[in-house]
Amino acid sequence: MDNITHTLTGLMLSRGGLNRWYPRAGLVLILSANVPDIDVLTALRGSLTYFENHRGLTHCIAMMPVMALLPVLVACAVGRTWKGWLAAWGLSIVGVASHLLLDWTNAYGIRMLLPFSSAWLRLDLNNLVDLWIWGVLLLAWLGPMLGGLVSAEMGAKAGTGRGMAIFALGFLLAYDGGRAVSHQRAIDILNSRVYEGGPPLRAAAFPESAVNPFLWSGWVERPELAMHFQVNILDDRFDPTSGTIVYKPDPSPAIEAARRASPVAIFLRFAQFPLWQVTPATSPEGGYRVLVRDWRFPFTATATVDASNRVLSSSFGF
Repeated sequence: MDNITHTLTGLMLSRGGLNRWYPRAGLVLILSANVPDIDVLTALRGSLTYFENHRGLTHCIAMMPVMALLPVLVACAVGRTWKGWLAAWGLSIVGVASHLLLDWTNAYGIRMLLPFSSAWLRLDLNNLVDLWIWGVLLLAWLGPMLGGLVSAEMGAKAGTGRGMAIFALGFLLAYDGGRAVSHQRAIDILNSRVYEGGPPLRAAAFPESAVNPFLWSGWVERPELAMHFQVNILDDRFDPTSGTIVYKPDPSPAIEAARRASPVAIFLRFAQFPLWQVTPATSPEGGYRVLVRDWRFPFTATATVDASNRVLSSSFGF
């Protein structure tokens, strides 16, 4: 998820009752809810390095206790005391765990089982930015502030915001539960149809809209092609012939050569649904431009291969 969502989730965890365990609990939980994204520093070595390392070791369960130490060091430095550091560390682990759980709900995925497994785990429930989640978290953040202003005008005691925080956290759980039901319905719709004369080899659905939780980006795969649809689970008129068709190229030495190029190999370790495209290269004569992308995102890896299937150049791009 985006860092606004992570930040507000950390704040809600603090206001929801965890602030009782440490004087600077809010600071610890906000920092720890964001600290796994410290992997953004790898972008200093280029977009491919960042792509290769994003949601890797800083996002895995085994590194949670280590990542959780960084916010504790900051909080202790701010407070100029180590008193209560163990409680702060426990809170920080909770914040890091919230980050991993939220990222797990995305279509992008997360390698939380590193270093034991490099598998990308994902639930395909939410966009990186979800306006419903934003709306409820922002309401839970700003509501007590506005209520405090009103209470001050009336001379009444301002509330702590704990009730709103618990409501927001409960909403996150209920919302993702509803999204899971909606997602499974979209998959069932895709699997229940015939495409170009046969059933799908596999089907997948990804969040399509940051606003409409019932709208999904649907994909089905057949031996020779893939098809893309918009699937609204509230509309019973799903037409299996209305999708955009992407034909697969025949296996070729050019594709096998491109697989060995570093940007392509790195990309394929991420891609869950690769789509290949092979076109004649403008240069050299007799060569090919091999491109691979993923169903889910506009990331691409390309390689230019000559007539002898030697890779002349390769690149990765967003």
